[in-house]
Amino acid sequence: MHDTMLTASLISSVMMMAPIKIGIIGYGFSTKCFHLPFILPNSDFKVHAFLQRAAPPTANAPAGRWGHCTIDFPQAKHYRTSDDFFADGEIDLVIVCTHTHEEFVEKALVSGKHVVVEKPFASTSAEAERLMALAKESGKLLTVFQNRRYDSDFLTVQKLVTEGALGDIVDAEIHFDVPSPTWIAGWTKKEYSPGEGMSFALGTHTIDQALCLFGRPASVTGFFRSNRGVDSDVDDTFTIILQYSGEQKNLLVTIKTAIVTHMKDQLKYFVRGTKGSFLKVNYTGNCFCYKERDTYFIIVHQFGTCPQENKAIAAPGKPATDPDYGLESEDIWGTLTTTAEFDGSSQKFDEGSQKYIGKYPSLRGWYRGYYENVAAAINGTGAVSVQPETARDGLKIIEMAKESHETGRTVAW
Repeated sequence: MHDTMLTASLISSVMMMAPIKIGIIGYGFSTKCFHLPFILPNSDFKVHAFLQRAAPPTANAPAGRWGHCTIDFPQAKHYRTSDDFFADGEIDLVIVCTHTHEEFVEKALVSGKHVVVEKPFASTSAEAERLMALAKESGKLLTVFQNRRYDSDFLTVQKLVTEGALGDIVDAEIHFDVPSPTWIAGWTKKEYSPGEGMSFALGTHTIDQALCLFGRPASVTGFFRSNRGVDSDVDDTFTIILQYSGEQKNLLVTIKTAIVTHMKDQLKYFVRGTKGSFLKVNYTGNCFCYKERDTYFIIVHQFGTCPQENKAIAAPGKPATDPDYGLESEDIWGTLTTTAEFDGSSQKFDEGSQKYIGKYPSLRGWYRGYYENVAAAINGTGAVSVQPETARDGLKIIEMAKESHETGRTVAW
């Protein structure tokens, strides 16, 4: 009896230690620059399969800009149809890296697989609710790839806010400004459809950061513009203002993306509280263009993003194991100003202002932390960090901001 119980325990332990088999949908920029580099160093995962509709390359039909999964991962299975992909019973976790998400998320959950879905979670909060209900019914994990929670500068802001360095926060600006982005050149249509525009493209990052820091607001006010020289209801510029209630009634949060922003360095965070402030800018970035099958693509070394991104773009599909991954240059560390000393190693007392001022060292960015958390959640050793409810709330904020813009009033939650 004792031997039987011991054997069962050993089998259970081995099964728990078995790698989580991943199936990835898509094999382009998102997969190779935002997912694979941060999955591959993690021994909890095994890249098992890809859904890539393109046939393996031949002499007459070479692979495109991002290559082909059969070349880069010859040991993995290659599926060209979703039916074949979802029929693979060995896939534990599906990662959806395509532009449209909902259909694949649904199929993954119905086929009994955990799901990581790229942001935006869905085109509407109602669709997000439907997928969340499906996940609950299936008993599988559903989480959204809100990787900007693991940006170097956001982790730094989060630390300062949670540790009380700034006191009670009364005003916060979160920016993702991009001067004249070439990658929106194709945004020429007049009519808006849910899921389109800069509020979905970049706002889903910054809104999520605001929700992480301050929670759900009491009301939303929104302003949307088209400043790219096209008469369009599809926004490229927006300002969303969140107001709060209760103990946070004095808090005002502003979330912005602008494309007309002639500055040497772009504003990222400006947070003010009863005991201090934190101001952070980032370098203005660069971009490069490539042509694939008669179509030109622009890849942006993003403005105001974590240095992890540039490293991943420079080595797509390669493990993020460089010791410098996620380390910001001291030149762009944020300025911390407080009424009382918070960090003696970086702040000095300024006689003129009677404040403690200094460049506060940015924490290391760690996108690998996202997948470390997903592995822990699947293995039952931790709770998932990015709850789908928060991503749903982010979509709801965009919808409320759109309503505010159209009606000229603040919309209560």
